Amino acid sequence: MKSIDPNDFKVTEKISLEKIPTLLKTKADDDEKVAKLDEVQAKLSDLQDVMYAHNKYSVLICFQGMDTSGKDSLIREVFKEFNPRGVVVHSFKTPNSSELEHDYLWRHYIALPEKGKFAIFNRTHYENVLVTRVHPEYVLNENLPDINSVEDIKPKFWKKRIEQINNFEKHVAENGTIIFKFYLHLSKDEQRDRLLRRLEKGKHNWKFSPGDLKEREHWDEYQKYYQQAINKTSTSHAPWYIVPADDKEMSRYIVAKIIWEEMKKYTDIKEPELDEKIKANFDVYKKELEKS
Repeated sequence: MKSIDPNDFKVTEKISLEKIPTLLKTKADDDEKVAKLDEVQAKLSDLQDVMYAHNKYSVLICFQGMDTSGKDSLIREVFKEFNPRGVVVHSFKTPNSSELEHDYLWRHYIALPEKGKFAIFNRTHYENVLVTRVHPEYVLNENLPDINSVEDIKPKFWKKRIEQINNFEKHVAENGTIIFKFYLHLSKDEQRDRLLRRLEKGKHNWKFSPGDLKEREHWDEYQKYYQQAINKTSTSHAPWYIVPADDKEMSRYIVAKIIWEEMKKYTDIKEPELDEKIKANFDVYKKELEKS
């Protein structure tokens, strides 16, 4: 199977989503993709342990994508070998009443990873320039000054939010958080097929909601706003990666490989060395333990 190069997926210039494939063609079968993922999982698990001991960086991994793009299963499969103490997954749904009493970034700030740990955002702060752009009436729930109706939400409002998100990510990155942002790029045809499978397969029925069909009607709007957000917020310190998502096994491997290849660049992440005085007394400590 062709080696995965993060640069093939990283957004470094203005992109058009309709020109980017949603399927990476490969001769590899599913078993080979899973085997490749297993290899990278083991490496990431080891890295996590070292990073936990090093305790100077944290890692924030953000996932966005249309409904059925595979975020939940990808997170489960890619990170299942991680030590639970070193990774926390946050699924950001509709803000609750407590969250709405704060600014829209507050709930994301308090979910940021501690040093030495990974945090995964399943849906992210970008919902505030995606879902709310398609449904601007949701902004009214934030009870903002000078916003009393949808008509009060002007283009400069969204421009300001993009600036705030960029500032948020810059601040976080400058304080030791390594940021990955993944957009799982799904085709509309594949989404239809996955929604049909939810209806046809009994064990997946619970995932289906009539709301999925209503949101599907806004497909073109979502693509437009995703494209705008990605183009305006992919930076050197918080890059976007567009991952073809029509093949779940392949998308999982791509994400894992990108994280591994990029994390390898942080050559200063090493296990701390014991104090020389402690090392020199190993024999003493052994004798004490043997006597106890």
